[in-house]
Amino acid sequence: MSFIKGDAIILYIWDNVSAYKPVACLTSNSLAQTRNIIESQTKCNPGLVIKDAGSLTYEITFEGNYIDTTSAGSDDTDKISHDGLKILLETGAKETWRLSTGLTDNQYYYGEGIFSDLSNDASAGDELATFSGTLSGSGAITTTDPN
Repeated sequence: MSFIKGDAIILYIWDNVSAYKPVACLTSNSLAQTRNIIESQTKCNPGLVIKDAGSLTYEITFEGNYIDTTSAGSDDTDKISHDGLKILLETGAKETWRLSTGLTDNQYYYGEGIFSDLSNDASAGDELATFSGTLSGSGAITTTDPN
């Protein structure tokens, strides 16, 4: 049995030019899929609930330590952090994402989504500034790179 460590699963965002940029200094990320259920009842079978599969939706949530990825001279311009994600959230466009899986046969999942939530937490003292957000999926999750 081969366990997959959480460190192997990283969220990347396509830069619309030539590369996927990892979301910087992630502390956690999660892919959650939900199948909506359609319930119906008929007068032919009172009290009997019939269930059918409805639409499939997904969200990717993430948390990370806030680092400078946009200032001139930054060593981390090949990554994306709160500052870059803020621009994507405000734009409201669909973004192409990639999520490493830790699997040897399908190394990545791909899809499109819209950033629907982004927050920044900056506590006083020695605490690191952090950020968290949600990418709401649009369309199917695939194993084929659209780029």
